[in-house]
Amino acid sequence: MEKIVNLVAEKAGISTAQAETAVSTVAEFLKDRMPPAMASQVDNYLKGEGDGGGIAGAAGKLGGMFGKK
Repeated sequence: MEKIVNLVAEKAGISTAQAETAVSTVAEFLKDRMPPAMASQVDNYLKGEGDGGGIAGAAGKLGGMFGKK
């Protein structure tokens, strides 16, 4: 989670504490709307365990849910 927190902090120009809150909030929002198997992949990815079991593909599918390609 450290990598994504640092990236968000840098891109948004906010503190790492604020970025951690933002990342956690978005992760919880997404996990609440995913099937449990996908939600656990998000947790694994944020913990730095592998690739999250194909999280890149899941992210693309989520983008489609929100009208993004």
